[in-house]
Amino acid sequence: MAQFSFEWDEQKSRDNELRHGIPFEQARQAFYDPRRVTAHDAAHSRQEPRFFCIGKVGQGVMTVRYTIRGERIRIIGAGYWRKGRKIYEKENQIFG
Repeated sequence: MAQFSFEWDEQKSRDNELRHGIPFEQARQAFYDPRRVTAHDAAHSRQEPRFFCIGKVGQGVMTVRYTIRGERIRIIGAGYWRKGRKIYEKENQIFG
């Protein structure tokens, strides 16, 4: 299994947990899904390139917004969003 190095702002993690029910510690799990999907987040890449990692976490499909700083993945936001699930299912040919 690949090793990833993560970082995040603790206050943003707490805010994300209040808003979406997901602390960034948990959001890291999406990166370990071997069928994860990554995509460029063009709408939020003005200051630095940002991306989405869409991966299975537990029984759901989580979308994690992140950027790369040095050799670390900096998590910016995460949630269980329908759009991410649809992309994941399409890319992995999952129907039903």
